[in-house]
Amino acid sequence: MIHTFDPTSPPIDDAALAALIQPTKLHRSVYIDEQIFELEMARIWGQAWIFIGHESQVKNHGDFYTTHINHRVPVILVRDRSGAVHVLHNRCAHKGAKLVDTVDGNARAFRCCYHGWTFNTDGTLLKIPNEAGYEGTGFDPKDPQNNLQKVRSASYRGFVFATLSDTIVELNEWLGGAAEVFDNLCDRAPEGEVEVAGGVLRYQHDCNWKLFLENLNDTMHPMVTHQSVVQAAEDYIATLPPEASSQRAEAEIIPPFGASYENFEDSGITGFAYGHHYDGGKTSIHANYSVNPDYWAAMVASYGEQRSREILAFNTHNTLYYPSLTIKSAVQNIRVVRPIAVDKCIIETWSFRLKGAPDEMLQRTLLYSRLINSSASMVGPDDLEAYSRIQDGLQSTGSDWVEMHRHYNRDKQLADRTVGGGTSDLDMRTQYQAWQAYMGKLAHHIPTGGDSDE
Repeated sequence: MIHTFDPTSPPIDDAALAALIQPTKLHRSVYIDEQIFELEMARIWGQAWIFIGHESQVKNHGDFYTTHINHRVPVILVRDRSGAVHVLHNRCAHKGAKLVDTVDGNARAFRCCYHGWTFNTDGTLLKIPNEAGYEGTGFDPKDPQNNLQKVRSASYRGFVFATLSDTIVELNEWLGGAAEVFDNLCDRAPEGEVEVAGGVLRYQHDCNWKLFLENLNDTMHPMVTHQSVVQAAEDYIATLPPEASSQRAEAEIIPPFGASYENFEDSGITGFAYGHHYDGGKTSIHANYSVNPDYWAAMVASYGEQRSREILAFNTHNTLYYPSLTIKSAVQNIRVVRPIAVDKCIIETWSFRLKGAPDEMLQRTLLYSRLINSSASMVGPDDLEAYSRIQDGLQSTGSDWVEMHRHYNRDKQLADRTVGGGTSDLDMRTQYQAWQAYMGKLAHHIPTGGDSDE
């Protein structure tokens, strides 16, 4: 029997959860059931490696950035005096008050607003006011429990992840073959590193967090959902004189979102274990971007011509590191998912500077984010309208199932990944295999992404 939400019903058992996901369909309750959402926060967001931030956000001693691992666990990303980067629970070790209530800043130490307990930037207890009151009580200020507690964390090429799990595999293994997109993003910098540049585009999506992730590599929607804006851009481009190069460069970002089914099919989708996937590789909607001559010269100076061509030839569109991070290596931006409730999430877009590249490259990144990812963009609101309609429509009892049949049993299983045509539902099947494993508390046994007989 399929479980649907009833506030008076008993907790969902593992058998009922497993029945929600079939090889080619999933039950609508995974998007609308509040109990399922809370279980996702504990079993997916509480077990997986969750993206916290980038090391460049905390360049100096005392620099900090605050966020949440899931909707309930606040954390602090901070660089200590030795230069090490930590992820700390944002909770005073004394009464439990949230220690830092600003998004970012710099602090020589963290002082609680309630009783004044003060902590070093590595989390160790620094000072307790009126400490004499503890004499003879058995209280030990050097007990590690009196420090800010560290969250298990790891960094890959400057990107910091954390997990609440003691049993999930190490970050490098969890990333698997999908790490090649991180490598490509950083290798596109002549100095081999990227850094966060500028602020963040942050806005609320009135939909379940999974709808955003499913859309990333859904190549059956662009030519429908974005038809009007693509047509408007093409009409505008047709009016431009040849010398209007800057206007043309901006407008030409839009038309690839209306590419044909055949073009998207050729781009392909690659799925990995733990729910990760990307579309493209050999080609993507970014593949035909012109290469800035000064940027090319800097790349050749660093890598040589052959390696530079290899780096720039690897073109992906969206890469998902399930469940919290998606990156666009070709345009150097990322989007971060922060769930709030069963029907609400925050999506953040961060832009990156390629170290050693001319400033024009960053300007292109910022332009892309403004046109595609901002709340006032020309493309993003199309998707947001669709998400909202899906969230509303799934309340209907007209059908209990959402299908994901496209290319089922046609995708090819390789040693560490599954590959398929660009219009395949491989991305959804990859995500929901991981969903099942996490929700069944078997995150350390998640299979390679793609088709399966579960």
